[in-house]
Amino acid sequence: MKKITMSFVIVFMLLSLSISLPVLAADETYGADGASRLADSELNLSMMLTFALQDEYLARGEYEKVMEKFGKRRPFVNIIKAEERHISWLKPLFNKHNVAIPADRGLEFAKAPATFTEALQTGVDAEVANIAMYERFLKQDLPADVKDVFERLLAASQNHLTSFRQGGKKDR
Repeated sequence: MKKITMSFVIVFMLLSLSISLPVLAADETYGADGASRLADSELNLSMMLTFALQDEYLARGEYEKVMEKFGKRRPFVNIIKAEERHISWLKPLFNKHNVAIPADRGLEFAKAPATFTEALQTGVDAEVANIAMYERFLKQDLPADVKDVFERLLAASQNHLTSFRQGGKKDR
């Protein structure tokens, strides 16, 4: 009986591990977090465009979840509109440079924070990571059109960071 029980436990553990590993692997390569896990020498145009678009998808997904939970509050209600613009700036670059546009899985990776204060901190953390990603990408050899969009996205992230740090004080 002990052998059967032990066998069952081992099989259950292996199945659990095999189910959770793909989720972890996918999470590690999405958006700015995925980009941060690669050395500069591993980056190429396709990867940079993909990580950039994924990060914009993720931001939009997170802000959607925040607004579902806490209502349409600033700064989220304003910044989510900007995320749509950012996505629209990036997508033409994929076509021009023959890179496949990744599926929008932002909501899949987005997490709903417990409090509005946590939501603001999530926004700060996301923009800090986004800024670091674009600063890093801009050190690479990029086509002029990609460099222009990445520079605009960097500036937008810096503005968003300020908004999140101010915390939508008018709406509290």
